[in-house]
Amino acid sequence: MRIALTVFACLGLLALSACQPKAPGPAARTQSALDVMEKVAVGANRCWMKSGDAAFKAYEMAPELNSFSGKPRFLLVRRGSRDIRPVLVVQAEGRPAKLSAFGPMMGEPTAARIAADVKRWAAGDKGC
Repeated sequence: MRIALTVFACLGLLALSACQPKAPGPAARTQSALDVMEKVAVGANRCWMKSGDAAFKAYEMAPELNSFSGKPRFLLVRRGSRDIRPVLVVQAEGRPAKLSAFGPMMGEPTAARIAADVKRWAAGDKGC
């Protein structure tokens, strides 16, 4: 009998503690994938394509931000080539947005710079 009372008392305390308000965690980023990709695409166009950056001079940018798949993205393809396979794909999905970058360029020495630039622009930095 004593054990049963102890068990019921513990269950009661657990139930009451579950009702206590929880301290709020850090504010979650609630930007959509499109919001983030718009910032990243503008930064990439300004800093990689229009600036004449030697690392990106051989490529053209093909934005695909109006995606019905829920994954807005942009592609880099070889300038003037009939080969339309992208050498870089940068895309986002979900809310909060999760970014990814993949393709042959992510195996080259510019990969670390691409990743750093994309993260920086996604966070709102407008610098090159």
